[in-house]
Amino acid sequence: MQLFLGGACAGKRDCVRQRFPLAHWLTAGQALDRGAEVDELPLVIDGWLDWLAEQLREHDDETLRKYWQAGLNLWSRVSSGENESRTEIILIVPEVGRGIVPLESEQRRLRDLAGWLAQDAACVAQQVWYVRHGLVRCLKSSLSNP
Repeated sequence: MQLFLGGACAGKRDCVRQRFPLAHWLTAGQALDRGAEVDELPLVIDGWLDWLAEQLREHDDETLRKYWQAGLNLWSRVSSGENESRTEIILIVPEVGRGIVPLESEQRRLRDLAGWLAQDAACVAQQVWYVRHGLVRCLKSSLSNP
């Protein structure tokens, strides 16, 4: 599983489209609802901030975190080849706030959730890429070089 992190309009989606031109795209909500049904190769999962904004009104932080962690762990196993068919799964997760603390408690909570999501995704991803101004930097790679 690969993770692409960066702020709004940083070039994350363009980078992923260039690297995976035949990828199938799902929103976070669609992908989490589908679980292990990831037969499209490769699969890009985007739209995390919208999904979080919808969910924070109905669920507490711990429930949300457990829900996305279950999805991340499942996709990590699928992507690492622990199942019979290996699938490349790519997450595009926004970096939100850059230290700016909004006045509204709901916006602060959204930023906290987005930060925890990014940390959890980075923990299980085999590769983590940071994108800023269209430039891509590898932050983590646990793939062996052939």
